[in-house]
Amino acid sequence: MEKNSGSARIQSVDALRGAIIIIMALDHVRDFTNISAMSFLPTDLTRTTLALFFTRWTTHFCAPVFAFTAGIGAFFWYRHGRTLPQLSRFLLTRGLWLIFLEVTVLRFVLFFQWNWKGGLIILTVFWMLGLSMVALAALVHLPTKILAPLSLLVIAAHNLLDPIVPERFGRFAWLWKILHQQGVFPFHDALFAVAYPLVPWVAVMAAGFCLGTVLMWEPERRRRFLLRAGLALSLAFVVLRAWNHYGDPDKWSHQPTALFTVLSFLNTTKYPPSLILLLMTLGPALLALAFLDRRTFSFSNPLIIFGRVPFFFFLFHLLFAHVLAIILSAFRYGPHRFLLLPPPSLGGSRDIFPADYGFSLLVVYVIWVGVVAISYPICRWYADLKNRRRDLWWLSYV
Repeated sequence: MEKNSGSARIQSVDALRGAIIIIMALDHVRDFTNISAMSFLPTDLTRTTLALFFTRWTTHFCAPVFAFTAGIGAFFWYRHGRTLPQLSRFLLTRGLWLIFLEVTVLRFVLFFQWNWKGGLIILTVFWMLGLSMVALAALVHLPTKILAPLSLLVIAAHNLLDPIVPERFGRFAWLWKILHQQGVFPFHDALFAVAYPLVPWVAVMAAGFCLGTVLMWEPERRRRFLLRAGLALSLAFVVLRAWNHYGDPDKWSHQPTALFTVLSFLNTTKYPPSLILLLMTLGPALLALAFLDRRTFSFSNPLIIFGRVPFFFFLFHLLFAHVLAIILSAFRYGPHRFLLLPPPSLGGSRDIFPADYGFSLLVVYVIWVGVVAISYPICRWYADLKNRRRDLWWLSYV
């Protein structure tokens, strides 16, 4: 939710979301401009470096916290004088809107392509948030005492479904790819690639919705809960990951060095997010909420500005980063057709691009700082405008 409120509990959520989306911008800049991103995954322990690994690893926090805080935002929206039927309509319409934007605007921003026919349509974070909101529109009618344990059960147990492959469902294999396993399926002359299956994301959003009740408690009580819950989840991550028998389809293993063994321990599965990845990310997120809950932020603080207009910032910085990557590459390589094609890091053909396409990680960080700095006044302008114009819902999300 993006409300202009001075309450500590809402400010802490806005600040956490603002920090997360700034980190997310780093990953997007890396995708567009890093030379290593064009050849291998940054979590590939046979090729990565420490700096490259942690540049990517820190962004693992983004999607879980985004989904979780979207659930919190839905709760605050509901408690602002609305009814459950109004909340359901809000979540349903907002979710369908995000799904529509995923296959149109976001696809264009990422690939500069509008045409569906014969093309690849990757269903990413807007799809995940939108589909989860559609499901949550029904789930919010459950009492919290049922929805909360149900959400936690799905988060804890969904890895039991890992051995089930889509082919087991025959002509309905596409449905399992939407629900729990990444995959590709054809639909109306287009090829859809599901990057973010629904489960367990909907449970993460529902858990955030249930946490909203906790955030209504008096300050000291809610801070104690957030601190204890955050520590418990973080400890559970360490214990379960060390056990190495459940919670993630990719087990950690001993590497040639102790440092890379630690990297293997942290290298958890994001698509779909494993139980261990969610423990690793949501535990620290709750600790961050407990810490931020004690602080007061001015309206102009970048964390608050970005946290209150995350959807607008997401689209703006992504387009800006893409255009900037094209301009920098044009200066380096001159005008070429490949400049307007998806880079190899986003599924483009590696053969079309020069062998040295991309920039060092240091340059990536410089570009990232520039993108965030330039995005700030634009987002502050939009935040001010949004406070005056309530009809701008189409550039907002909970």
